[in-house]
Amino acid sequence: MILKKDIENRDDVKLLVETFYEKIRAHQVLGPIFNSIIKDWDAHLVLLTDFWETQLFLKRKYHGNPVTAHQEVDTKSNGTITSEHFGLWLNTWFATIDQLFDGETAWIAKNRAQKMSTMLFMHMFEHRKKNTE
Repeated sequence: MILKKDIENRDDVKLLVETFYEKIRAHQVLGPIFNSIIKDWDAHLVLLTDFWETQLFLKRKYHGNPVTAHQEVDTKSNGTITSEHFGLWLNTWFATIDQLFDGETAWIAKNRAQKMSTMLFMHMFEHRKKNTE
């Protein structure tokens, strides 16, 4: 049995983000969505590493707006993003964390992702309603 360590620093976050998005890019359902919207994966991975480092270690590296970003993705996808897409994303996130890490910060990464996915989907849904009224 391989003992896994917890997520402890930016290098761990980078490993998590890069491993996870490698899976997402190859995912049968999610890959086409992400690959059609993200044009500069290297820059996007740095941005997401900053985001998760901010989330997990409270370092102010990320200075974006995930709500607006996801609303724009939904608009570019013609409002076709569903809660199922978020579920697939979460399942892959959880599996990647379980593959690489174990510990309190790994649990926090799962918990934050689950809460964020609900919040982001709700904001996307509300944004759709406003655009059709």
